[in-house]
Amino acid sequence: MYDDYDQTRHIPAASGAPPGIDGRKLWSGGVATAIVATLVAFVGLLVARGIFQVPVLAPTEAGLVGDATTVGLCSLVALAALVGTGLMHLLLLTTPKPETFFTAIAGLVTLAVALQPFTTGIDIEVKIATMVVYLAAGMAIVLSLNSVAGYANR
Repeated sequence: MYDDYDQTRHIPAASGAPPGIDGRKLWSGGVATAIVATLVAFVGLLVARGIFQVPVLAPTEAGLVGDATTVGLCSLVALAALVGTGLMHLLLLTTPKPETFFTAIAGLVTLAVALQPFTTGIDIEVKIATMVVYLAAGMAIVLSLNSVAGYANR
């Protein structure tokens, strides 16, 4: 019954470039993600301070742009995006469904950072505004890097 089975069938070789990670696309996307996430955090601070009059991470006397804490937060957000790019690169090289694992890891880190203001004695409106800024920056990182990973993963 199986004598007529075509035993010459074979799996065709993949055409084009071998599967892998395009590091240039991944890391240039990571730098772009750092810029976008930094701007998200900065705009969040401007909205909190300028529109809602909530002194997030700076005293009211520091004005709309704030003080050194604004630069510090924006720098940390950019660094977080680059660390996230490194994590994504590692996951792309080593795990199945790397975007799923990245989303879980980065989402939990973002949540932990966003809940941190609630461990302090500052006013509740400052806690909430700070949490929203942290969540917005974290979401920008997660969404952007997941998108970049799709393009970088051949």
